[in-house]
Amino acid sequence: MPVTRADAERWLREDLGHDDVTNDLPGESAARLVAKERGVVAGVDAAEVVFDVLGVGVEAHVEAGESVDAGAVLLAVEGATRDVLRGERVATNLVGHASGIATRTRDAVERAREAGGDTAIAATRKTTPGLRGVEKRAVRAGGGDTHRLDASHMAMVKDNHVAAFGLEDAVERVRERASFATRIDVEVETVSEAERAADAGADVVLVDNATPEAVRATRERLESSVLVEASGGIGVADVPAYAAAGADVVSMGALTHSAPPLDCSFRLLE
Repeated sequence: MPVTRADAERWLREDLGHDDVTNDLPGESAARLVAKERGVVAGVDAAEVVFDVLGVGVEAHVEAGESVDAGAVLLAVEGATRDVLRGERVATNLVGHASGIATRTRDAVERAREAGGDTAIAATRKTTPGLRGVEKRAVRAGGGDTHRLDASHMAMVKDNHVAAFGLEDAVERVRERASFATRIDVEVETVSEAERAADAGADVVLVDNATPEAVRATRERLESSVLVEASGGIGVADVPAYAAAGADVVSMGALTHSAPPLDCSFRLLE
């Protein structure tokens, strides 16, 4: 989901409104977007599109996934002062938000590696409407897995489906409708449900709101060909325990919905 000019135009319309007198200044200016704290960079590509739409010259100084220290220049721009300032807030918000996600993801990935194994750290669909592409790419920049980008990328049998049809029938309904290339992920709450889901044809079993001990028991009872995904209320500090328990995937809504933004500053050059 690359950022398009239409995306940038929509963001600018939202921010500038109908009569932007604040930024209506004459002359030409150069400016820099600077990190004020250490972190992992993401979202610079989105900021580039914003300035490009405004006709402002823009040059990225870092790549997505790069670790930076406080004071690092992330982006340089030059053009009409009015347009440089019109792009400031949108660009800074995008880079700060995306870099915060990338930074938190990198932290989770490193903690999983320290626990041993190759547990994947994945995002969820708990993203901001209109910003999923930016947020998912930020997860990737941090070394995480994007999980499914939308509802069509993997078939999930969740608790509401099980409540409506029963576990086996719900899985069968999905199997009948999904492409042969589509994996089926089934949400369960107990080890016995995990075994039933695997027997019904699940490729992935999502153990929801479970302890690391329950995840370990599930992993031990299932064939290695069935992936075990731990999810539900898991924070970065919890990752090592789930990785050590043998989870193949730890999926975390907190990567996208509550990562604090990286503090950045947009400065005009004197």
